Amino acid sequence: MESSKKRKVQKKLFSVIYGRTAVILLLILIQILVMVFGIYFLTDSWTYLYGVFSIIGTIAVIYIINSEDNPAFKLTWVLCIMALPIFGTFFYIYVKSEIGTRYIGKRLETLRQETEEYMCQDMEIIDAMKESKLANKNLSFYLGKHMGFPTYGNTRLEYYSLGEDKFDALKRELRKAEHFIFMEYFIVEGGEMWDEVRHILEEKVAEGVEVRFMYDGMCSISKLPSDYPWYLRRRGIRCKVFNPINPIVSTIQNNRDHRKICVIDGKVGFTGGVNLADEYINRRERFGHWKDTAIMLEGDAVQSLTIMFLQMWNIDEKKSDAYEKYLYPSRKPFDPKDGYVLPYGDTPYDNETVGEEVYFHILNHAKEYVHIMTPYLILDNEMIKTLARVAKSGMEVIIIMPHIPDKPYAFAVAKTYYKELIEAGVRIYEYTPGFVHAKIFVSDDDTATVGTINLDYRSLYLHFEDGVFIYNNPVVADIERDFQETLKKCHFVTMKEVQERSVKEKIEGQVLRLFAPLM
Repeated sequence: MESSKKRKVQKKLFSVIYGRTAVILLLILIQILVMVFGIYFLTDSWTYLYGVFSIIGTIAVIYIINSEDNPAFKLTWVLCIMALPIFGTFFYIYVKSEIGTRYIGKRLETLRQETEEYMCQDMEIIDAMKESKLANKNLSFYLGKHMGFPTYGNTRLEYYSLGEDKFDALKRELRKAEHFIFMEYFIVEGGEMWDEVRHILEEKVAEGVEVRFMYDGMCSISKLPSDYPWYLRRRGIRCKVFNPINPIVSTIQNNRDHRKICVIDGKVGFTGGVNLADEYINRRERFGHWKDTAIMLEGDAVQSLTIMFLQMWNIDEKKSDAYEKYLYPSRKPFDPKDGYVLPYGDTPYDNETVGEEVYFHILNHAKEYVHIMTPYLILDNEMIKTLARVAKSGMEVIIIMPHIPDKPYAFAVAKTYYKELIEAGVRIYEYTPGFVHAKIFVSDDDTATVGTINLDYRSLYLHFEDGVFIYNNPVVADIERDFQETLKKCHFVTMKEVQERSVKEKIEGQVLRLFAPLM
């Protein structure tokens, strides 16, 4: 018991020492020391000195206003600099001068060009989609032509309404692997889930299967030992950490790999919200019952997941892969009976908010309803206005949120949006058994997306993410059925409840909302 408490204290300490937290604390301390020093030791010239800092802050504000950032980010930075000129200005410079991001951005563009020939769009599919729904053809054109994510047919989908179901399917498919297994996850933690998966991976390596495993560097702070990649390599698993966390000076720490991708032999792929830790399959209870979702792809569309994984894997490699070795081009003519499947990725380095654009597309082209599950609700102005406008237009817009949050501060911010959305006609429910970690949109019985992308600034602007846009595939009915079953376990949030929140809750949420883009 005592050792468990000690580990928790160590985790909290590491989270302060590593990454931006230490920088924020350091710059705030500098701000305070400068003010104290100025007031007590430079009384005569303090006004001039502080005036110099104010001028620097003003220049920074002018630069921010004229930048191409999202308006919400601009507002937060301006408020930060106006309130604390020294801290705000230097923190902005620190964030915006991240050298590592430039390298990764250029490297990703090189890799995209290298893999372009494997991501060509079959125009027969686009023509068929145009006949069925013109708006979806336009989305496919945007994602295919400009972002390199083609639309596929001939893909069978299987939807999992709980992490436990995905876990069973994942183990089943991993055991079938004959050639290679690629896995890319945000969170990996020792326990029943990861231990079982790891044992299967070790067995497949012994059979001659190539296994590559990649996880985000945040795991090294509190989930896994820093030498864990070496531990797996000794067992024949090729392993690497994406964006390892370095004390204080990490340059790309804000851009995490939030994807959850598994590809088996280039023929079967998984994605969704489920990470490799026991809470995701309810073997460990943290915030009540954990509601999550995932999807399995079998067929042509798996190729995009394969390429996405290889692009991320090769960011820090000097020599790129022989991609053809891992690709299985379709040998069947397009059959519209399985509908259309469009796996897509999002990165923070291309000035394109792909995840948000897909969500906007579903909202803007709904005819009857849009049903949403998300663990977080930290919205920019465009998303708030779109949700409100769609609801005001007579569409049924329902959002399922957690009732037991994993991050109280994020939940406090989410509740500040409730009033505006409810007044517009959006219906908000909270999942009373516990925590919703699912990220799904489903609309009109024919359109859906399942993936890793939350409705918050981090997912929409700062992280590497992925999802699968689905149209006219039978699995859409399964997703909507799951939504309705989940709704039965939810509490409907009324305007009266929102108005009766305590003054402390309201003030806390409103203050935190000012800094929402930086959370």
